[in-house]
Amino acid sequence: MPIESVFPRLEPLLPAVNKPIQYVGGELNATIKDWDAVSVRWCLCYPDAYEVGLPNQGVMILYEVLNERPDVLAERTYTVWPDLEALMREHSIPQFTVDAHRPVGAFDALGVSFATELGYTNLLSVLDLAGIPLTATERTDDHPIVIAGGHAAFNPEPVAEFIDAAVLGDGEQVVLDITDVLKKYPSRAERLAALAQVPGVYVPQFYDVEYAADSTIAAVRPNRGGVPARVEKRTTMDLDAWPYPKKPLVPLAESVHERMSVEIFRGCTRGCRFCQAGMITRPVRERSITGIGDMVQKGLEATGFEEVGLLSLSSADHSEIGDIAKGLADRYEGTKTSLSLPSTRVDAFNVTLANELSRNGRRSGLTFAPEGGSERLRKVINKMVSKEDLIRTVTTAYENGWRQVKLYFMCGLPTETDEDVLEIAEMAHDVIRAGREAVGSNDIRCTVSIGGFVPKPHTPFQWAAQCDPDTVDRRLKLLRDAINADRRLGKAIGYRYHDGKPSMIEGLLSRGDRRVGAVIRRVWTEGGHFDGWREYFSYERWVNAAAAELPKAGVDLDWYTTRERGEHETLPWEHLDSGLDKEWLWEDWQDALAETELDDCRWTPCFDCGVCPDLGTEIQIGPTGRKLLPLTPV
Repeated sequence: MPIESVFPRLEPLLPAVNKPIQYVGGELNATIKDWDAVSVRWCLCYPDAYEVGLPNQGVMILYEVLNERPDVLAERTYTVWPDLEALMREHSIPQFTVDAHRPVGAFDALGVSFATELGYTNLLSVLDLAGIPLTATERTDDHPIVIAGGHAAFNPEPVAEFIDAAVLGDGEQVVLDITDVLKKYPSRAERLAALAQVPGVYVPQFYDVEYAADSTIAAVRPNRGGVPARVEKRTTMDLDAWPYPKKPLVPLAESVHERMSVEIFRGCTRGCRFCQAGMITRPVRERSITGIGDMVQKGLEATGFEEVGLLSLSSADHSEIGDIAKGLADRYEGTKTSLSLPSTRVDAFNVTLANELSRNGRRSGLTFAPEGGSERLRKVINKMVSKEDLIRTVTTAYENGWRQVKLYFMCGLPTETDEDVLEIAEMAHDVIRAGREAVGSNDIRCTVSIGGFVPKPHTPFQWAAQCDPDTVDRRLKLLRDAINADRRLGKAIGYRYHDGKPSMIEGLLSRGDRRVGAVIRRVWTEGGHFDGWREYFSYERWVNAAAAELPKAGVDLDWYTTRERGEHETLPWEHLDSGLDKEWLWEDWQDALAETELDDCRWTPCFDCGVCPDLGTEIQIGPTGRKLLPLTPV
């Protein structure tokens, strides 16, 4: 039976809301299929505003992979802003897709991609507006199967009661396996039982959590037969075989990234101890230079974008990045097509590479991420960049025509002291001095950007005590005063930072267990949403909700955040396998405390983290020796 569009009811409301264009759909390369001509219907949700969610690579890839199957349709939904949400509730309009404006509750599956834990309250808004019961056990055959994915799904326990399943790891192949299950089985019970058998899929209601007398977790055990004791992540090998997205979506409204993005490799083995993305996406898998060239060519033809972002966790680490940059610059010379690397490691930057990237387009600012203020702290986090390396690299950039450099650091890292943070000011002053001396002019800028550190699951810092917000905020103020202490230098330095409070709540959600679900529900019930946005985030609301709910379970906010864990404590995500051995992670945590760095295993013997042998995968890097041939005509 056809599902009617809600647009006739929605359209009259749009003149009354901010940015109505984000709700109308019809983007270039969007896909709309006949509802009755397919067997399985997916709704893909990014639980944030359209402008943030549309450029998301994960959602875009799955949207295309699913819609390529003739028996499947996939549409997209994003969290609506509070102004439209109020009108939708007033006029009884359900959560809708932007493609065909179909009600989200009518789909077979609702796939939710979490880039950050601060999107959890938005999930509840989407479910409630869609008419889907918040609690998974209350849903019937009439409701979609709610499936979480993304990096935050590696510990889905805080939202375990709200989701039916979670996918660990890469989604390209598993989403098709899930589709086959949905096609084969009509009932919710059959679907969930079959999904629990799919590698990489975790069904929380099939596992019971037992707590010890001290409130830690005693065990997590399957409560039915045929369910794996540990769920292993999925890893897509041979990325050239998955050249998605082939036709990227082009937003109608302004979005956070106005460019076409191509993922040039996946995974990272630099071993930065704070970086969950680097740990959970191992091993490194590179696309070939010809595969990248083909994706860029087809993507530009399909979109009309004039900037191509070469994406990965550390793009300059691709074994053939020089050839990639030169090949693409040669290919698009004389056109308006520019290339960009979102962030560059200090030790991977060279002027030849940077000049190739900017040859055909604007020379944008450069971003470097030393992360830690002092050399001692950079040893702790395994981000080995010396101050001299940084000054030399930035000076070279200034000498070659760049005038704006951004330096990114974190505050609240394990073992951090006031002195470590104050060294950031000293480094920024030295950058300005060296830059002025190199170019013989005061016309240079440096921006210092500070983020709050949050310990994440599946990293060596998963045991660490999180720094409290008052300490973070005090250090941020000390740093600001130190930067401005010398006005001659300080006026050339921009200073941007996030206070410690959102990081504290992200810490609660990232390392929480199922008992935190009650806090999320209370915050949402009391009006919490868009917690990743400063204007909507309320620290007081979260603290009050935690104080109301957590003591019932014998724990509190500090128990989840500022408490250091012991080696043998069972962590909430221990039954979810990222491939990393817990013993290896613990040893790396001890190395961090001893200020001992670890090399990149791409170029050294294996450190036995566990990923390759446990998951049957391997590092895939060049050089391949292939070259990009010029295109005629461009």
